[in-house]
Amino acid sequence: MYQLAIIGGGPGGYVAAAKAAKAGLSTILFEKRELGGVCLNEGCIPTKTLLYSAKVFDYAKHGDKYGVSVPEGAGVDYAAVLKRKEKVVKKLVGGVRVQMRDAGVEVVKECATILGRDAETGIIRLQAGEAEYEAANLLLCTGSEAAVPPIPGLRESLDAGISLTNREILALPERPERLVVIGGGVIGMEFASFFNSIGTEVTVVEMLPKILGPMDDEISAMLQAQYAKKGVDFHLSCKVTAIEGDTVVYETPEGESCRATGDRILVSIGRRATLSGFGLETLGLEYALNPAGRPVGVKVDAKMRTSLPNVYAAGDITGFSMLAHTASREGEVAVDTILGRDAAMSYDAIPGVVYTNPEVAGAGLTEAEAAKKGIEVTVHKLPMAFSGRFVAENERGEGLCKVIAAKKDGRVLGVHMLGNPCSEIIQSACIAISRRMTVTELAEVVFPHPTVSEILKETLQH
Repeated sequence: MYQLAIIGGGPGGYVAAAKAAKAGLSTILFEKRELGGVCLNEGCIPTKTLLYSAKVFDYAKHGDKYGVSVPEGAGVDYAAVLKRKEKVVKKLVGGVRVQMRDAGVEVVKECATILGRDAETGIIRLQAGEAEYEAANLLLCTGSEAAVPPIPGLRESLDAGISLTNREILALPERPERLVVIGGGVIGMEFASFFNSIGTEVTVVEMLPKILGPMDDEISAMLQAQYAKKGVDFHLSCKVTAIEGDTVVYETPEGESCRATGDRILVSIGRRATLSGFGLETLGLEYALNPAGRPVGVKVDAKMRTSLPNVYAAGDITGFSMLAHTASREGEVAVDTILGRDAAMSYDAIPGVVYTNPEVAGAGLTEAEAAKKGIEVTVHKLPMAFSGRFVAENERGEGLCKVIAAKKDGRVLGVHMLGNPCSEIIQSACIAISRRMTVTELAEVVFPHPTVSEILKETLQH
């Protein structure tokens, strides 16, 4: 019998497995596809690899701004870009495999099915392939899948290969001339960014009145304006009513029926927790419910415990913070709880990043969220151009740094940024928020010069 069985080898599962095994727990990890999960194989890593190729192409196209010329003109070899993406993914999957081996984790590349839990002993039985296994503790890390809404004609379009989710579009063999993106969230905007950079005509149809959903309103608007200048066609507050072959039919706020046609249609309206296909129903767990009363994830507490004492859940299966780094920390907390250590999950400073060009990053409360909570705040904000390094590396680049602080005590509640490379800067903000630093304390930290990260200090001193 194993002390810990984990279903799902994504960022929550493999990080938890390594931690548990290193701590002395006999650990078995079940993953039916490739280690690394959606993030490494179909999400975070492959998309960022593509986006970096697009960013390099952007720099090459506009090298004259920096006094650099490309004599024969810059171009994109789409097949080579895809090949590099596959190479990067393969290398990193291999790295996770070595990590599991070195930690002493037994990895089973099969779909695990929960057979049941003994009510007296708590022992959990599982089956994978022809073999059965027993475990004293179970950690559920089954992740999520792309949400496919019941839009008339969408299923037929998916079957025909015209409409795609994030999984299929990553393997698209040829660059589409025209792409319609349903959903202006993080996934939608990242693919819009990539394809816009390499010459595809991109249209984004979004139901909300803004892109990037819960992210800072002002920064979302600035990013939209920059991509509109680059040629992306946005249709906000529009409801998709049907898919007719290669055409998206949508309704405007005024009730007008409009159409957008593309060689391909990307469906990116969000993700949903994977709650079926592995015998979860045998455990009788409590679920987190949406306002309509439908299950959106497995219900957990701050220690990642479910309604059963020896069953834990981490990552997208909880339906809460669907980010790879959240899943990894949740997996660590679950293992610490099993080991009897004092650990709890906090979501106060979870960073969110959009890897467009320019990047968007944020952590903590936005102005809107603070207002909804009834918290009076002071907003400090400054254009990124106040950073010398930013100006040196982003010719005519626009950006913004915004710090949200509690008016009562000056505590840093949130930081939101637009401009490269804010994905590498936001962690400083996470530390400030999680350590409950005040504006004065953060402003007193010495930042290296010249770096773009100095914008945090500059913002607080203006």
